[in-house]
Amino acid sequence: MLIWWQAASAMSVTSFLRYAIRLERKHVATHLVQQRALSGADAVNALRPFYFAVHPDFFGQYPREREVNENSLKRLNGYLDNLQKPGSCSVQPLKLTFYVRDTKDSSDVQPDLLTSGFRSVSFTLHTNDIYSTVMNVLKSCSLPMEHMKGLEASAERSKSPLEAGVPFYRPIKWDKSYYTFTGFRDPEQELQQARRVEPTLSLWLRNNEPEATKKHSDSLHRREELKRLKKELCHKFNLANIRWQRSWGVAHRCCQLQSLSRLSQQNPEALINLQGHTVVFADQSGMSASGHVMLGTMDVHHQWTKLLEQLPSYRSLQQQTDWLKERISLLLGGTQVVHVERLGPVQSITEHYSTLSTFHKSLMSRRLCLHPRSLQGLTMLLENDRSNPSLHKMGHFIIPTNCDPPKLQVFLQSHATEARQRTKRKNQLQAEEEAIVKLCLQNLSLRSLSKEPSVSSSQMIMCCKRLVEQHSPLMQGLHICVSHFYSVMQDGDLCVPWDWKS
Repeated sequence: MLIWWQAASAMSVTSFLRYAIRLERKHVATHLVQQRALSGADAVNALRPFYFAVHPDFFGQYPREREVNENSLKRLNGYLDNLQKPGSCSVQPLKLTFYVRDTKDSSDVQPDLLTSGFRSVSFTLHTNDIYSTVMNVLKSCSLPMEHMKGLEASAERSKSPLEAGVPFYRPIKWDKSYYTFTGFRDPEQELQQARRVEPTLSLWLRNNEPEATKKHSDSLHRREELKRLKKELCHKFNLANIRWQRSWGVAHRCCQLQSLSRLSQQNPEALINLQGHTVVFADQSGMSASGHVMLGTMDVHHQWTKLLEQLPSYRSLQQQTDWLKERISLLLGGTQVVHVERLGPVQSITEHYSTLSTFHKSLMSRRLCLHPRSLQGLTMLLENDRSNPSLHKMGHFIIPTNCDPPKLQVFLQSHATEARQRTKRKNQLQAEEEAIVKLCLQNLSLRSLSKEPSVSSSQMIMCCKRLVEQHSPLMQGLHICVSHFYSVMQDGDLCVPWDWKS
């Protein structure tokens, strides 16, 4: 740090800052050019402007946009991980959508920004190296790319699989005075502000309960219409249920049901194949790994009709998927392959079948010596983006599709006892959570009480116990969603953080 101020004393502040910025860019570029290609750590550093523009922590007041960014970041990280795997020559194209917040001064605000201060950006990745992927992401989001200029020549010279280079020994972290002199926004400070301590629950309720009550009253006729349409469609076509992938508002959901109702009137025979299925309004049309029929909210009736006509073939594929699961369970001592939608992006039945088929062939190539019922009652998830098996805190195994069978057998047998204990604990927590939610609904006279998928059972239990103890009369008759932030939704639902302050 002393060297910096010695340099500053020998030149004007403006000259020094220009020198500092050039040195930062040269430091990053010089280090990266020394390698044949970008490593994972370099990619993270190069994408820092992007991460600060889309980080979910900055979208606390916008739960839908926050959820979109969280899911898209998971998929992007999986894409980057695949590019780093030895022998990986190509990956499947990946379509991503991000809500990008403005990180520039007000004079540079872009015209396509929403009134909330961010804009929606969609793009498709079909790159086969990390450098091109990083460039694509930055360019698509209209973010600075100056620090990437020194990498182009290096990336062109290297089209082979990435090799480990000298680790980037430190990210550049500027002194606070740098941001004071330049007027640039300090990203670390912004992140801290986004996580700043919230007000107490009682104070927040006093300030926001009137608004929530008014919005709820205004939405009552839409809620009744939604309830009527859902009941009518389920009864008419013998549907198991109708659900939504995202937390859309009541008006949005009504529009989707009205669209499906119009299709049933115009082409009633097309919906006959839906009998017995759960319909999920999602980002894209198809059948999920769980066997639910997904209707893309951006698709038109023609695309829905085409999907419904293909349902018999999808059901056949689902039967083959179930058969593969049974065969895998027999080979792995009774361990069941499961698919948990809330833990990640919705997976199609086609992708799920392909994953199961690849894993089954791997098991058949080297028979394992497991007793047929030695691992009965245990569950596992298959993931293409993972390299090593692991045990989740909720008791299920997470297994790479290409896991070596002998290595898998050793892992399953050595972790079986711990897996059973964690599964038992998970079941106990779920039962306790269900009981405390019922108590909370009754004691506080709530209309509904739900939680975001990212809120664990233990967090929900702690939150509900404290709500019962506080017994705030301001919550009576409201719809409450336990989340990580405070927010009044468009239909009057209230989001409260699970760790609210008293």
